[in-house]
Amino acid sequence: MKVNAFAAFEPKGKLESYSYELGEMGSEEVDIKVSYCGICHSDLSMINNDWGMTQYPIVPGHEIIGEVVAAGNGVKNIKVGDKVGLGWLSASCMSCHECMSGSHHLCANAESTIVGRHGGFADYVRGHWSWAIPLPETIDMSKAGPLLCGGITVFNPIILADVKPTDTVGVIGIGGLGHMALKFLKHWGCEVIAFSSNPNKKEEILKMGATQVIDSTSPEELESIKGKLNFILNTTNVALNWDSYLSSLAPKGKLHTVGAVLEPMAIPAFSLIMGEKSVGGSPLGSPALTKTMLDFCVRHNIYPTVEEFPMAKANEAIKHLEEGKARFRIVLKN
Repeated sequence: MKVNAFAAFEPKGKLESYSYELGEMGSEEVDIKVSYCGICHSDLSMINNDWGMTQYPIVPGHEIIGEVVAAGNGVKNIKVGDKVGLGWLSASCMSCHECMSGSHHLCANAESTIVGRHGGFADYVRGHWSWAIPLPETIDMSKAGPLLCGGITVFNPIILADVKPTDTVGVIGIGGLGHMALKFLKHWGCEVIAFSSNPNKKEEILKMGATQVIDSTSPEELESIKGKLNFILNTTNVALNWDSYLSSLAPKGKLHTVGAVLEPMAIPAFSLIMGEKSVGGSPLGSPALTKTMLDFCVRHNIYPTVEEFPMAKANEAIKHLEEGKARFRIVLKN
């Protein structure tokens, strides 16, 4: 099958038209005709080779929504015509301890959709059937793409941390990830405190379900919620005054990061010890949890706030993201 796509050929390069042939399909693989593909900040990081693992040419895109058009003879639970989503991971070994215990996303041999293979800025993409997540019938496909990466990234910590509906929680950074976390936690039943450095977002953040917005640059405002939060989710990728946030936690509270902070996080030991507090992190989530999240989204009508661009204007969409103008996720439509 010939695939028509958009690819970057060098770090920070513009996307250009690119065609390639899909090789012989594996017995457990499916081909997906791409209807929509979200743009994640990770796509930008991979285009720019920020993480030092990009192989060029790179076809970005790992928040894929589409229809199965071909399936190998070993594919299970998926058939041609099914509507599915494909996220950051396209395959895992299906035999290691992590896969066999349901933590496929922690498989040491998992294959990422845009690392060493081509992603969803294209008309077709291929993946293992286990990571082609069946979509609920009534889901809004035009807005569902970002749930396959950003959504599950912030949903998984809610499960890992055993967040209760009675908890008071905080979300640091109300952008592409944080605004989805806010919506999830609101519908989980929590009181949600949003930390934001952008005062222009305050009214919008409150409309999305936050009960309070704290100026993350203000020590006085951080001090005002000292000891009150059961759980804090960090979605930013910058170094912060972590001790201030640890002070915001109630005893036994948890600070969890999904933001890829490149600098070492300075965590004072006594800030953890004296309140039996903990710090953790996580990547995505398993296929089963991703399906559960999608069902939760349909039940409560939870979708990311998106801006739509045609696939042909992918460069304009990337520039929109780079300039920090996205409100709050971008989706490309084929």
